[in-house]
Amino acid sequence: MSSLTVTGVTRSFPSTAPGRAATRAVDDVTLHVPHGSFTTVLGPSGCGKTTLLRLVAGFLQPESGSIAFGDEVVAGDGVRPMPPQTRRVGYVPQEGALFPHLDVAANIAFGLPRAARAAGGGDRVAEMLDLVELPADFRDRRPDELSGGQQQRVALARSLAPQPALVLLDEPFSSLDAGLRGSTARAVRRALQATNTTAVLVTHDQNEALSLADQVAVMRAGRLVQSAPPSEVYLSPTDPAVAEFVGRAVVLPGTADAAHATCALGEVVLTEPTEGPVSLMIRPEQVHVDLSHTAGDKVIGVRGTVEEVSYYGHDCAVQVRLDEGTSVLARMSGVLHPAAGDRVHLRVTGLVRAYHPTEAL
Repeated sequence: MSSLTVTGVTRSFPSTAPGRAATRAVDDVTLHVPHGSFTTVLGPSGCGKTTLLRLVAGFLQPESGSIAFGDEVVAGDGVRPMPPQTRRVGYVPQEGALFPHLDVAANIAFGLPRAARAAGGGDRVAEMLDLVELPADFRDRRPDELSGGQQQRVALARSLAPQPALVLLDEPFSSLDAGLRGSTARAVRRALQATNTTAVLVTHDQNEALSLADQVAVMRAGRLVQSAPPSEVYLSPTDPAVAEFVGRAVVLPGTADAAHATCALGEVVLTEPTEGPVSLMIRPEQVHVDLSHTAGDKVIGVRGTVEEVSYYGHDCAVQVRLDEGTSVLARMSGVLHPAAGDRVHLRVTGLVRAYHPTEAL
């Protein structure tokens, strides 16, 4: 097992339109994944995250920069690129890609030495089935006898069987339904932790990225715009665009004066003192919806009218149009909530992150 270090890596693809410049899919990306850790690469479709994964795997080569496993450079820096088959990388594609003509045992044993494959994988197959939390009698089943989640667990077992230096997962849960997706993802995470395997997961699902990872790397238009622990990415995004992509966010213009700022939602307390015009990032769960409107004779918060309520059971999203015209989103418990047309008061709880205009670009 080893760490992964990507340094200044760039990769472009020629344009299919005559006269148009090449598309830079990965643009000067630098990322470190510590040994035994789990990093999610998060971004919208087309941002370059799968290209980055394929560069690490060796399916593509960087135009500039370098890729290293531990202290060994496998691509770039003037060295001859190490071919994919010798990089000791386990790769789990989106659909699992099990061999349909082989049973589970043969699929798991596929990457083992020839003698081990000839013996049916022996104890290693049993060990891998236990690791990914599948019954031992699954070894004789065919892929078409497995559910989607079971197929993904077998695909992970196949990638872990040869004891790779690194496991790469390319949106392996995207085709599963919500409940199965969550349980399969957690089982995969437990298996990787049990073997202390360094892993990188590509996803466009914010909840998946935040709940599974030790580190979240956010990509946008080929560039890595933030890499940090999940709580830091969520609570202290580098710019408003990251804030709005990683979870939902209310971004409002305001004016800062030291530790406080004023905006359409009234006065808020800032994470760091600053001065002047700012953009304020407020998470919807920080917007408190007051249904009673007052505390004694004192009116609390800013008045508005509920436009829409999206009910999810455990909580709900409430869209409110403030009297001055701004529309804001709040999240609150699903136990007691307003209805469209209700008059409410809103106020902000907790600390708010402020961005100056140059940071908000």
